Amino acid sequence: MKVIISADHAGMSLRNEVKNLLEEMHIAYEDAGCSCETSVDYPDYALPAAERVASGEFDRGILICGTGIGMNISANKVKGIRCALVHDVYSAKLTRQHNDSNMLAMGERVIGPGLAREIAKTWLETDFEGGRHGRRVDKVTEYEASHE
Repeated sequence: MKVIISADHAGMSLRNEVKNLLEEMHIAYEDAGCSCETSVDYPDYALPAAERVASGEFDRGILICGTGIGMNISANKVKGIRCALVHDVYSAKLTRQHNDSNMLAMGERVIGPGLAREIAKTWLETDFEGGRHGRRVDKVTEYEASHE
């Protein structure tokens, strides 16, 4: 598995925690920024990361900003992305099992580093169940394709 991780200025600390987790899990990743604490625009970091997941260059992506909301909204504008805003472990598990999410968004101002690590670990280790859930994901994909 290859993961791209990106954050704006408000998500840098949590991003570093998640990078440590990825290293501990021996998961290949690329850090796509940002590298400053001055205010930046979250779409400038979410959209390129989402495009790289959608293209297949990366299997999954993790996005972090202050609340996770801006990154999540931005990523979901990219065709082929199913980004889930998650702040609890149960949702992290189900968004993989039921929705086959390929991107995860979290908010540094919403959760702490320990919970963020648990969420990311659960999300990374959980497989998509397919079956009736596959049918539902396919409906979203078909809709997306028909509205280009």
